[in-house]
Amino acid sequence: MAEPSLVASQEEPEERAVEAALRPKFLDEFVGQARVRRQLSLVLEASRLRGRTADHVLLSGPPGLGKTTLAMIIAGEMNAPLRISSGPAIQHAGDLAAILSSLSEGEVLFLDEIHRMSRPAEEMLYMAMEDFRVDIVVGKGAGATAIPLDLPPFTLVGATTRAGLLPGPLRDRFGFTGHLEFYSVEELELVLRRSAALLDLRVTSAGFTEVAGRSRGTPRIANRLLRRVRDWALVHGTEQIDARAAGAALDMYEVDARGLDRLDRSVLIALTTKFGGGPVGLSTLAIAVGEEPETVETVAEPYLVREGLMGRTPRGRIATPLAFSHLGLAVPPDAPFAAAGSEFAESATLFGPGSDEDAGSLD
Repeated sequence: MAEPSLVASQEEPEERAVEAALRPKFLDEFVGQARVRRQLSLVLEASRLRGRTADHVLLSGPPGLGKTTLAMIIAGEMNAPLRISSGPAIQHAGDLAAILSSLSEGEVLFLDEIHRMSRPAEEMLYMAMEDFRVDIVVGKGAGATAIPLDLPPFTLVGATTRAGLLPGPLRDRFGFTGHLEFYSVEELELVLRRSAALLDLRVTSAGFTEVAGRSRGTPRIANRLLRRVRDWALVHGTEQIDARAAGAALDMYEVDARGLDRLDRSVLIALTTKFGGGPVGLSTLAIAVGEEPETVETVAEPYLVREGLMGRTPRGRIATPLAFSHLGLAVPPDAPFAAAGSEFAESATLFGPGSDEDAGSLD
């Protein structure tokens, strides 16, 4: 089992209270995602001017970029109560009917990971979103009857990390769809400045840059790293956090200058030193680092591929020249990416999992 990671996008339960205190309450306070913020502001303002509930909103993107925060902001901007649930919690149509029937007029219903909702519940949601009505089936077999139940107008905010898994009829019923992108270092610095002010921390500009550069483009990770730097500064009696202090703190937690943690570096070291840069199957690579294939594939691999440190080819995983450079290693002359413009280099894109015999259970 993988140990907890400071740079994992998922939120640990004990961090939720602290994270909630750092969340912005209104769109004007929300940093980054300028395009989505402008479009969403127009949707909400138009709804207020018409005196109606806002259109249903679908937010997609990787974990930790602000989907839950935006759902809370939508409720705050519309001065409406917020009801929070999740797709995995709704496994039967009756579960959804119970939630929908208890909504008040104008209430915002936030469904996280909406793509994991059961199919019967999805089909009930179609009518609820479009006509604000659900049919409750009473009885079974030939004697079953459907009782229509009118619902008060409400706004559904759905969040998903895998928009491609949503059925078309459900996607089409959202009036606004926003895709959240990873943050730039400059945007993360603004996030950190706001968080530091709320945490009453003294941090230099260079200190913010150091933390932002190791945060994988994700505000949740940035705030988590800032809290660990705060702990380091408290223990070491550092009143002002500069680049040296931030770097020393994060080095102690094994988060390097590119945001790679222990697992990421273990994968790269195995790939470059034990397998000569690849190609190598996922299962073999996972055994080499002592982890489960699913852990390597879902935790380490996405960021390594996004940073250009690893490639996924039809023959397996390969290390790029950037991976060798990051580890301070020379690129072997027979490495897959050694010859620029080679046929192998051209094919080493996001094809998906390796297809060699030990690739394990993949996509």
